[in-house]
Amino acid sequence: MNNLLLNIDASTIDWSRAQFALTAIYHWLFVPLTLGLAVVMGIMETRYYRTRDPFWKDTAKFWQKLFGINFAMGVATGIILEFEFGTNWSNYSWIVGDIFGAPLAIEGILAFFMESTFVAVMYFGWKKVSPGFHLASTWLTGLGATISAWWILVANSWMQYPVGCAFNPDTMRHEMVSFWDVAFSPFAVDKFCHTVISSWIVGAVFVVAVSCWYLLKKRESRLAKESIKVGAIVGLVAALGAAVTGHKSGQTVAEVQPMKLAAMEALYNGGEKQPLTMIALVNPFKQPDYENEEEPGLKIAMPYALSLMATNTLDGYVPGINDLLNGYTKPDGTREPSADEKIERGKVAIAALQAYRMAKKEKNDSVAEAQLKLFRENEQYFGYGYVRDKHELVPSVPINFYAFRVMVGLGCLFILYFAVVLFFVYRKDITKPRWLHLAAIVMVPLAYIASESGWLVAEFGRQPWTIQDILPTWVAVSNLNSGSVILTFFIFLILFTTMLAVEISILLKQIKKGPEIDH
Repeated sequence: MNNLLLNIDASTIDWSRAQFALTAIYHWLFVPLTLGLAVVMGIMETRYYRTRDPFWKDTAKFWQKLFGINFAMGVATGIILEFEFGTNWSNYSWIVGDIFGAPLAIEGILAFFMESTFVAVMYFGWKKVSPGFHLASTWLTGLGATISAWWILVANSWMQYPVGCAFNPDTMRHEMVSFWDVAFSPFAVDKFCHTVISSWIVGAVFVVAVSCWYLLKKRESRLAKESIKVGAIVGLVAALGAAVTGHKSGQTVAEVQPMKLAAMEALYNGGEKQPLTMIALVNPFKQPDYENEEEPGLKIAMPYALSLMATNTLDGYVPGINDLLNGYTKPDGTREPSADEKIERGKVAIAALQAYRMAKKEKNDSVAEAQLKLFRENEQYFGYGYVRDKHELVPSVPINFYAFRVMVGLGCLFILYFAVVLFFVYRKDITKPRWLHLAAIVMVPLAYIASESGWLVAEFGRQPWTIQDILPTWVAVSNLNSGSVILTFFIFLILFTTMLAVEISILLKQIKKGPEIDH
């Protein structure tokens, strides 16, 4: 089996990665708006429940209608995304399905059914259930979507930081030994908080933009002003929260994925008292010659900030790409092996595992026991045994470097933007500044760019690993004909693009139509 995995056509690997990335990117166009609108529509209906003012009911139903359109599209792309684990990544599903499948199953059985149930009450129960039950259904719809995100992010976080599992050499599978370690790992908690809070920004930007469009058209004035107020408050709180949770996520990445952090910073040679790069001249079109470059050109940096972000101390040690490849001594005196050492020990682990299985087959218990012991001594580097060259361990520096800066830069812009909007809401007249209304519409694509950039960092930064330090992508992929993967890639591209165009068209029609007066 090992030889077969290593001889899979390289184009199959690349196209399988491209297809999964395509599906994930399109899926994530719908998810953050769902999570963000859930908060806004919940607040709107809460105002109706407390005041019994029909205006708030009309407003809540308007945002719920836009939520529903987006929710349906997100479900469709999400189902396809999960099926791709079986079609394109069957080796991955076989090796770690016992662990990875658990959060996905819980998401489908619990969270998805929860939101599906209450979304029906939310849309069709206005005149059939009490106002209190309907309000609870609206919030539970949003809570169900958020819980769904939790389990999906738990699964993704396990790929970034595999805990709570053990490899069984007899079944050749990783098996779960602690559900709680998987479900509540520090990486999962940080990722969930940062991802969901940043999704609220997308929803808030969308709400403010739609409302500002109404002000430009001089219609739906009250709905626009009240929605801007709610959206801007949610957006400012979320933007500040994303900054805090982003800092915490950065510390977790520094601890468990140091190569990702080094790529994000284009940090070739690390050390103590490291500055945080604000901008630098990194060639966006090719991997830098990190072995021979001291640092990127035209670098502007904040002194000590990277050490502070990574270690919570100004003089903390942060390893660079070359340190991680060549090995280095940690501040506590322990030595981190070089990439070449890890690769060699990984090959020893693979050979020992093969010898163990052969000995078990031949019922030679003494040899099996010795080989199993040798395997366990080198097991943590097992995945490195499939790495052919240490440079494969370095993710794309340009993608990680620029995507990280786009995400952080736009995050800072959103803090300023929502603060300005709230200033006009409470100190000026929000209906007058045309430039602010136009800026609100421009912010919508920027919010999506920031959200997608965060995922580019998360996923490209983990490469070449499907599961960090355990399973490279070329071992996880299905042994398919590349032609079939290419064909389905373009089918999905056409399908998803059509779905996106349809959603945008329906959303625009509903926005132009405006709220329905139900009294």
